[in-house]
Amino acid sequence: MKKNKVSKNWINKQKRDIYVRKSQVEGYRARSVYKLIEINEKFKIFKNGYSVIDIGASPGSWSQYVSKSVKSGRLVSIDLKDIEKIENMIQIKGDFTESDTQEKIKSYFRSKVNVVLSDMAVNTTGIKNIDAIYTGELCKEAMLFSKDILTKEGNFIAKLFLGKSFNEIVALAKTIFKEVKVFKPKSSRKESKESFIICKNLR
Repeated sequence: MKKNKVSKNWINKQKRDIYVRKSQVEGYRARSVYKLIEINEKFKIFKNGYSVIDIGASPGSWSQYVSKSVKSGRLVSIDLKDIEKIENMIQIKGDFTESDTQEKIKSYFRSKVNVVLSDMAVNTTGIKNIDAIYTGELCKEAMLFSKDILTKEGNFIAKLFLGKSFNEIVALAKTIFKEVKVFKPKSSRKESKESFIICKNLR
């Protein structure tokens, strides 16, 4: 299929998407915020005063929602791209997978944090198994980082794709956390292979 035809199909899909329209009305930067809203409503992740790390945060819709949810808490957001300013957010621009960036994140907190979020995903190749493996590696990296920085009652939420590494990631999560659930929000597109892993309470 020609590139311009793909672009037109994408634009038409965006116009029909109720979550795209809703995000525009409600002032969120991306439709992906409704995935996090559904996760929070089901699993009760955020409380006022919580400290939160948002990895892969651009363009910032998750951070917008977190900022409103934790209010007097602390929010540090990380991405390779610049993120337009959000109230109560500290931005770190850099590659999360580099140890220097992870140390910089930790330096913003005097104690352990309550929530680590990861919406990281690689730029898709169109080969679903490859995309799932690469995104799975990012999920594992964020999970191992969260093991070091979360409180005992902390929460870790990350995107992962169904594929060869899926069961491996869930198994790893169960060695680190007492509660592990996999959840696909209604706002995830039906054709998408994405799900989210919700982990609570460190072992």
